[in-house]
Amino acid sequence: MRLQTTTIGAFPKPDYVPITDWFQGAAGPDTVSPTQGYAAQMAQAGAEAEALFARAAGAVIADQVASGVDIPTDGEVRRENYIHYHCRHLDGIDFATLTEKELRGGAYAASLPTITGKVRARDRFLAHDWRVAQAFTDKPLKVTMPGPMTITDTVANTFYDDEARLGADLAAAINEELKALAAAGCRHIQIDEPVFARKPDQALAWGFENLERCFHGAPGGVVRTVHMCCGYPDRLDNPDYPKADRNAYLRLADAIEESSVQAVSLEDAHRHNDLALLERFATTTVIFGAVAVARSRVESVDEIRGRLRAALQHIDAGRLIAAPDCGLGLLGRDLAVAKLTNLCAAAHDV
Repeated sequence: MRLQTTTIGAFPKPDYVPITDWFQGAAGPDTVSPTQGYAAQMAQAGAEAEALFARAAGAVIADQVASGVDIPTDGEVRRENYIHYHCRHLDGIDFATLTEKELRGGAYAASLPTITGKVRARDRFLAHDWRVAQAFTDKPLKVTMPGPMTITDTVANTFYDDEARLGADLAAAINEELKALAAAGCRHIQIDEPVFARKPDQALAWGFENLERCFHGAPGGVVRTVHMCCGYPDRLDNPDYPKADRNAYLRLADAIEESSVQAVSLEDAHRHNDLALLERFATTTVIFGAVAVARSRVESVDEIRGRLRAALQHIDAGRLIAAPDCGLGLLGRDLAVAKLTNLCAAAHDV
């Protein structure tokens, strides 16, 4: 039996990429200044930046395809992180005005760009990024975007007095970008909402409503995909980093199934779920996290195959896609390729 495979988003950047992402800093994704270096680095790269980003997209796509990935991404090579790159293309978010804000329930504080006015779409940028990257492969390339709740959680806000209203405006802006991507020919579009797993009450109260706004009017050929991991660590092989509550997926499952979402990405490798969870999805495809993104140990083909076979006791093979738990940026290229190669070998012969 052959299962499809995909990646979630980030891939380790080649060393010639002109920007530093939050995986490369000493504090990893818990960096206190996730956006401050980007403008200066882009200015220094100047006219060469576009060619370097294109070269990097080709390289990371080639690594994924050689590993056996069926639905690759561009590795988010243009992004300092998966959230703030998108925010740079929206009106109402000020990257010169940084505000300190506690994140991950007070685990650390960061200086974040600040919402100082009504949020609106400004540039149509992802269709360009997709076209450049898609030219490197015949496989369908997936594009990722941060969702409204995740953006709200990772910027400061001095303008809106209602997070649900802010989320609705962000969703409208995301929807414009999604429609432009679809018009360009992109068929795999993923909204990243890991904050749903960390804040299921808010997700159920208004997060899903705004997620529907993101996908409103998406053409029938677009696979409406949502990623809901349980949180990045600050570094590789940290056993104690905070995770979302173990029951979060169970709380969200019915709302996912009742929504217009067609495929949901769930983390399973770092911390196994009760696989009865998969039975809650009667029509939704599950993108199943089968290799860990924060551990340097490379899972064997047999280990991955065994977990996938266990999952298939609870969901149809046609609705199970194998993937890493989340983005691969912490691993470095060699580990990322080793894990993807074993993942694909297991999934393609399960």
